[in-house]
Amino acid sequence: MRTSLKITTVLQGEVAISSDPEIVFGTVLGSCISVCMFDSAVGVGGMNHFLLPGGEKSGTDGDTAFRFGINAMERLLNGILKAGGKRHNLKCKAFGGAAVLASMSDVGAENVAFVKRYLKTEGLECVSFSFGGNQARRIRFWPCTGDARQSLVTDCLLAVGKQEEAYQKQEREIERNWKSHTPSVELF
Repeated sequence: MRTSLKITTVLQGEVAISSDPEIVFGTVLGSCISVCMFDSAVGVGGMNHFLLPGGEKSGTDGDTAFRFGINAMERLLNGILKAGGKRHNLKCKAFGGAAVLASMSDVGAENVAFVKRYLKTEGLECVSFSFGGNQARRIRFWPCTGDARQSLVTDCLLAVGKQEEAYQKQEREIERNWKSHTPSVELF
């Protein structure tokens, strides 16, 4: 009897690796990229989620290091190999790189160009991909088998816009309160 699947969300700047057949990785992408890498013969795989192309190789696990493509890709590749994956068995599926906000630079296209270059340079086979467009994507990935599902998100921009509007309102309120408040702290 099969137990319920455990969905693990992979956020921006994160890398997740598993050999647990009950784990499913999930994420939502706009201009970001997620590479789903797997060795189905061994039954191990992982997903990354990076925001910006390139970057410099970093030996640190800093808060922002894995938001850059090079660091996220290196950690994913090395993590799968460390977990028992064999380089000659590795395959990838890659997603993202949309232009979801017209006001932003075309970082999505830059991310796509970076990941294509990286995979070619490293000799890694990309068996399927879905890049570009102007809609966000919701991705589900089964790391042990390499199965992946994508659905386009139609309400993402509305949600992002409302979050940004609420954030700006909160910032204006804090600033207004700060200017009208006379501190009662005595410095000595």
